[in-house]
Amino acid sequence: MQKIAFHLNSLQQGGAERVVSNLANRFAKEGYEVVIATEWYGTDEFALDQKVRRVHVGLTKEDEDRSRISKMLRRIWYLRRFMKKEKQQKRPKRTKAQRVQALKTFAVDTVYDVVGSILFAIGVYTFAKSADFAPGGVSGLALICNYLWDLPIGTMTLIINIPIIIISYKVVGRKFLLKSFKTMVISTLFLDLVFPLTPLYTGNSFLAAIFSGVFMGAGLALIYMRGSSTGGTDFLIVTIKKLKPHFSMGQVTLMTDLVVIVLGGFVFGNIDAVLYGVISTYAASVIIDKIIYGAGSGKLAIIITTDGYATAKKIDEETGRGATLIKAIGTYSGIERHLILCACGKAEIFKVRNAAHAVDPNAFVMITEASEVFGEGFTPPELDQ
Repeated sequence: MQKIAFHLNSLQQGGAERVVSNLANRFAKEGYEVVIATEWYGTDEFALDQKVRRVHVGLTKEDEDRSRISKMLRRIWYLRRFMKKEKQQKRPKRTKAQRVQALKTFAVDTVYDVVGSILFAIGVYTFAKSADFAPGGVSGLALICNYLWDLPIGTMTLIINIPIIIISYKVVGRKFLLKSFKTMVISTLFLDLVFPLTPLYTGNSFLAAIFSGVFMGAGLALIYMRGSSTGGTDFLIVTIKKLKPHFSMGQVTLMTDLVVIVLGGFVFGNIDAVLYGVISTYAASVIIDKIIYGAGSGKLAIIITTDGYATAKKIDEETGRGATLIKAIGTYSGIERHLILCACGKAEIFKVRNAAHAVDPNAFVMITEASEVFGEGFTPPELDQ
């Protein structure tokens, strides 16, 4: 149930008081939880519905002897205390089905975290560390610290994350922060405890840069897909993505990592470190986009035909896909035709094309890439909470 709170001096007969009382009564009848906070009780007040709750937030008898400034501050404090108390909504008790679903979600999230952290650790420790370059992000800064002072990579990642977490807490939200912290702990365990026991790649540095980016990108993509992150610049990436949703995750990752890459060039003392860092980060950004957006990608068939209804029916019979029919007129011929839009999977596009030509051999068929498809039969839409 949504809650609505009003605040004014009293409900004594007056214009503002009439409006507030009428609104409160109406909202209460519509099923809202309504609270009216007043400074005092008047003698001739407007009547309230029984469902409307009245709260006193004004001065008490003990406050009467205070100074004018002190009274003003007390009134502000009482109002802030009221707002804080009302915001603390009691969460409804979850059903058994909801608890089971939450447990399944947690298990899947953890599996993605473990697999993603393993891939990420391979990219950072096995390849990037051996080639002496910073791949970007907080992990790149941690590698620089490891190179300069031999500090553990995972632990330094957590330490560097602390000020970033404090700064970005309000932007990313508590839920995202907690999920990311779990991911960071798992990632740190693999970076500091598991992979130091494994051999490093000692081959070609160029190949190390490429495979570093491939493994890091794959790991980060799996983590991003479950609404989590490895912290650090990931918080900045998610924040930028929220503010600029038209940017891809790979593009934002590339932009934020360039600063660390250049710093790594100065620390490692050669231009090759910068170039390898750019290669690694670019490879990671490509892999991230391919996995995240490729998973929800599809094909869009645009069909112009004289018998749209029969064509749509044939497509449904062959693939089970629905279609959208739009009446259109050719600008050259002036003849009315049907334009059909059909989103489908890559493996189904040939069946859609064949179905269109089976009904109308002269049908004009255009096939385009759809980088992301949300809705029934595809990826469920993600709604901001």
